[in-house]
Amino acid sequence: MKTLIKNGQINTRNNETTPAEIWIEDGKIKAIGTGFSETEFDEVYDAKGQLITPGLVDVHVHLREPGFTYKETIEAGSKAAARGGFTTVCAMPNLNPVPDTAEKLKNVYDLIKQNAVVKVLQYAPITENLRSEVLVDQEALIAEGAFAFTNDGVGVQTAGTMYLAMKEAAKNKKALVAHTEDESLLFGGVMHAGKKAEELGLPGILSVTESSQIARDLLLAEATGVHYHVCHVSTKESVRVIRDAKKAGIHVTAEVSPHHLILIDEDIPEDFGFWKMNPPLRGKEDREALIEGLLDGTIDCIATDHAPHGLEEKSKSFLESPFGIVGSETAFQLIYTHFVETKRFTLEQVINWLAVKPAEIFQLNAGTLTIGAPADLAVFAIEHLSEIDKKDFLSKGENTPFVGWKVKGETLLTFVDGKLAWQKGE
Repeated sequence: MKTLIKNGQINTRNNETTPAEIWIEDGKIKAIGTGFSETEFDEVYDAKGQLITPGLVDVHVHLREPGFTYKETIEAGSKAAARGGFTTVCAMPNLNPVPDTAEKLKNVYDLIKQNAVVKVLQYAPITENLRSEVLVDQEALIAEGAFAFTNDGVGVQTAGTMYLAMKEAAKNKKALVAHTEDESLLFGGVMHAGKKAEELGLPGILSVTESSQIARDLLLAEATGVHYHVCHVSTKESVRVIRDAKKAGIHVTAEVSPHHLILIDEDIPEDFGFWKMNPPLRGKEDREALIEGLLDGTIDCIATDHAPHGLEEKSKSFLESPFGIVGSETAFQLIYTHFVETKRFTLEQVINWLAVKPAEIFQLNAGTLTIGAPADLAVFAIEHLSEIDKKDFLSKGENTPFVGWKVKGETLLTFVDGKLAWQKGE
């Protein structure tokens, strides 16, 4: 099968683009150039003068299947990813049952093979059932396809357990990925401990709840030599300790989510569950530290933490609603509009953080627009203004405060291994 994407633009450096067409053959990028004869191809797609990028890579999504299919399914979540321009996503293991044995992990991968429209890599947990202190059999899980280990949704509370897990992951040459949260410092908090929490009369989550566990883990990572990856960094203190660790030569990488780069706790208008996420929206100084952390390389990539929930459960107060925000379908648009259009970030940087770097961090064959690479591509309408409308969502979740926002960068086309995974209007 020979496919041509014609009439496109690719990023060359900074915000510069150049006209380009992509020749796809047998699922790979065969050539990048201009002037190809359309008659030579089985399929031709028109990029309409818009931006062609490598398929985006999201190292942090929740697909909820098996166990919570009223919130999301692999099919719906992967279609949402494709609509957002993502061609590879990495799914968290807070499922039911938790994929903490080879058999359970195989069952998840069977569902992925049957239902996913993008590439889905499945995390395995660090400990049995996420909450226990019993380590999983990493080697057995790796043999069944686990590409990294995480207890995302909860932090590993015991330093000894984390140390032993890191030693094993280092031996197996796999990353250990951490949701960092010292539960002894939670005190029932549901949003950032700041003026807005006081105004709404809600218990706050201290910044040190996150940063103290990162500091602990960084010393354990230094002692074990593991690749330690920090999920959804949200505080200025966390950025500081990660920066110091990198200077010390510790093998640490980190991600930040779009909502933490754009919103702060003072933006929360009312006690409503769509604004409840974990980590919570932090303060203005935290947001600035996250932006600076991306720019100076302390934070390596952007990940959505796509966390869909049922409408009824998220339409409650902070005290009653679960944590989480959807993000697969809005991430590129929000980052492009709020940072590239305002010249805070370059287009090259955004593509790097959303595609190139996440693939590099986890050594994935993805995130690149080069000859011979998998034809995982996205086309974005970066000049067209549109509105984020929940009616357009392919995810089962609509829990996001960004509905109604005007953005540029809507996805027109997404290809996975050269096959069309999403087309606007189809």
